Amino acid sequence: MHAHDQTPAVPAVHNATTTERGSFAVARCTCGWAGPARRSRDRARVDAAEHTGPPPPPAGA
Repeated sequence: MHAHDQTPAVPAVHNATTTERGSFAVARCTCGWAGPARRSRDRARVDAAEHTGPPPPPAGA
């Protein structure tokens, strides 16, 4: 496989933050991930925390 055929690696460190839009908020990360739109501020913070938490175990483990 050629290097240009490979998917770019996801950054090892995630930096998720929340951004407010009126009464709602959205979580975003430096890796390009974005949580669902129009969340309560508390739920957006939970979305960000879940995204930056430890990765899930491999399938079948």
